[in-house]
Amino acid sequence: MTDGFQAILDGAKAASVVLARTVTADKDRALEAIAAALVQSSERILDANAGDVARAEIDGMEPGLLDRLRLTPERVEALAAAVRDIVALPDPIGEVLRRETLPNGLDLSQVRVPFGVVGAIYEARPNVTVDLAAILLKSGNVAVLRGGSAAEATNT
Repeated sequence: MTDGFQAILDGAKAASVVLARTVTADKDRALEAIAAALVQSSERILDANAGDVARAEIDGMEPGLLDRLRLTPERVEALAAAVRDIVALPDPIGEVLRRETLPNGLDLSQVRVPFGVVGAIYEARPNVTVDLAAILLKSGNVAVLRGGSAAEATNT
């Protein structure tokens, strides 16, 4: 494992402790900022994506995969809307799923908590970058994401 990747994992672990204690309002503000940044940066995102698509076409990517790689202004807006939809969801962290008192008087509860750090490796689908980041943030988890090289500029 390279030192750079180890540093990313160490940083993710440290961030997971902070994010696990982050209140819903702060997570929702961060998600709103992601949605706004997608819209505000759409031209730059689309330019990067056009370069990724052009390289993928030269490399002979199959049409179905190419379509998943390609972003349009409508798709970027849909990504922002999906992030806003996640803001509207209830925060799952802290939800009591089950509670009972044992015969010895001990109160036992099953409560939702974050996993901590979640890693994902996926192909040339820039929407997955946004979807995973938003879902994991809402659920109090830190994401370590590795998108396919075909979408590297778009994901960046």
